[in-house]
Amino acid sequence: MKQSNYFNPTLRDNPADAEIKSHQLLVRAGFIRQNAAGIYSYLPLGKKVLMKIESVVREELNDAGAQELLMPAIQPAELWQETGRWDVYGPELMRLKDRHDRPFALGATHEELITSLVRDELSSYKQMPVILYQVQTKYRDERRPRFGLLRGREFIMKDAYSFHSSEEQLDDAYDLMHETYSKIFTKLGLNFRPVVADSGAMGGKDTEEFMALSSVGEDTIAYSDESDYAANTEMAEVTVEYSKPDESEEALAKGEAETSPDREIHTSLLKVNDELVLVLVRGDHELNEIKVKNLYGTDLVENVKQEIDVKEFDGTIIADNAIKSIVNGSIKGATAYHNVNPERDLSIERFEDLRFIQEGDPSPDGKGKIVFAEGIEIGQVFKLGTKYSEAMGATYLNEGGKAEPIIMGCYGIGISRTLAAIAEQNADENGLNWPMSVTPFHVHLIAINVKNEDQKTLSDRLYDTIRKERYDVLYDDRKERAGVKFKDADLIGVPIRVVVGKKAAEGIVEVKRRDTGESFEVSVDELNSKLQKLFEQLG
Repeated sequence: MKQSNYFNPTLRDNPADAEIKSHQLLVRAGFIRQNAAGIYSYLPLGKKVLMKIESVVREELNDAGAQELLMPAIQPAELWQETGRWDVYGPELMRLKDRHDRPFALGATHEELITSLVRDELSSYKQMPVILYQVQTKYRDERRPRFGLLRGREFIMKDAYSFHSSEEQLDDAYDLMHETYSKIFTKLGLNFRPVVADSGAMGGKDTEEFMALSSVGEDTIAYSDESDYAANTEMAEVTVEYSKPDESEEALAKGEAETSPDREIHTSLLKVNDELVLVLVRGDHELNEIKVKNLYGTDLVENVKQEIDVKEFDGTIIADNAIKSIVNGSIKGATAYHNVNPERDLSIERFEDLRFIQEGDPSPDGKGKIVFAEGIEIGQVFKLGTKYSEAMGATYLNEGGKAEPIIMGCYGIGISRTLAAIAEQNADENGLNWPMSVTPFHVHLIAINVKNEDQKTLSDRLYDTIRKERYDVLYDDRKERAGVKFKDADLIGVPIRVVVGKKAAEGIVEVKRRDTGESFEVSVDELNSKLQKLFEQLG
């Protein structure tokens, strides 16, 4: 492609609203343009990278036996009402009505729609297992779109769904998709980790997120410094063994008293399934509401702003395991107490793991200590079980002719988020630096001075010969200064640059790697063999 005719508007300065590297550089280098908050157009360069990512995803999924289909983005409300998610999904679900006043939603996810499809088509255990997937635009009305493609209101996603007649089949598919995702993200050149996660509004049981490690990630990963253990901090189990200090218990008294954070008892009043639950955690710990939700098996948990007297509270009291080890602790607030000994003085119904894990805590697998890192979620795998099939009447006949609900799995990859994650991990102060697997072009051919006949003639010839070797070439034939061309080349981030300059008459060009900055002169006769070796090194 000749750059003089290519739609690639570059910018000198960062956009005012771009907070992170990938957002800044994707806009400046002419890959994307914002149309509204959280809504972007992909310009030709951005579209090429998206297609490369999708190609890797499709190749690995097809190799795993998955089959591609395409479902509508507009979904009837009655499907979501069948599962109850129309009311509980929240304001992120974009809702609309047609001219007949029928309610619809723009697809944020497709569990309901795919279940409605298979319930009419999969009727026997002999037809399973089946894995179906699509690559499609999704919509979520984010309260605060930010970070460019990382948190948008319209985004591109690969979502896959598996259907089974046994838990063993589901386990096999889950493991297969886990392995497939690892292959995909490795091919895409990402530094990533799979981590134990929470299923949230999706439902189901086992789930893992695939996280691209990045300092701008919106999720915190807790991982072991001595093993492969990794989990989202919301799901990381705390296995600290607490011991009580060796001192006598004092008499309970009203009023505040100075004490250390590890002897303070912090209270949180929650409404859980329409019942009030008082939750206690130690002062140096933070309550993890996801663990409360999982303890009660519900998503209906909300904070209640109400001062209470813990001694007079007429409801359920639960406490984090660390509370049990407190001796002569204190409770602050409108009704304060000191010399609190929880098992003696408080009506605690049960002790559970209810806090966030902290750096330095023992790893739940018993190997090493916990360390934190930031990450960008790029994919997730779920075991949905029968949540959707039971709600929507999707059944099959087993070997005995008895109807049973279809067992399901769900597997998502954020295609546009993955593009941003790759950009975030592969950039420097000068611009982008694409891995060979997704680069929009393989070679950036630059003619320093197109008015020079030797340079123009050689550049035109190389443009033809390099393309004949099946390399995708961006040919900068613009009548611009050399400095402008080099700055744009750094911004765009093509892996290999071939520069035709003052030695064109001698048949010598400069070859430069974008990742290392290494450059060297090569005769035109040796160029193709040198490019082949470089591409082998770059993968």
